[in-house]
Amino acid sequence: QVQLVESGGGLVQPGVSLRLSCAASGMPFSFYTMGWYRQAPGKQRERVASITRGRITNYSDSVKGRFTISRDNAKNTVDLQMNSLKPEDTAVYYCNAAAVPPYWGQGTQVTVSS
Repeated sequence: QVQLVESGGGLVQPGVSLRLSCAASGMPFSFYTMGWYRQAPGKQRERVASITRGRITNYSDSVKGRFTISRDNAKNTVDLQMNSLKPEDTAVYYCNAAAVPPYWGQGTQVTVSS
């Protein structure tokens, strides 16, 4: 049974940093491209960042230069370091494994507000 479990969300002020982590089990983690997506209220889910099995990374323009995705294949984890957070980063953040069909975590809430 595949499980993706996110952690690290919370309520923070603008400008601070937050680190999300996703722990995967029940799947060949190192084989898959892993990604972080987010969904804000009233908006479609969007891809934030992804990292291939060869550690090639890709970021949305809205987070490029502020967010960093990384993976640890020994621990089956993928992290998202988020710096210089903005109110528009407020969303539920989801971990994704690019399988067919894709695997999703349950999501973790990130709220950026003063």
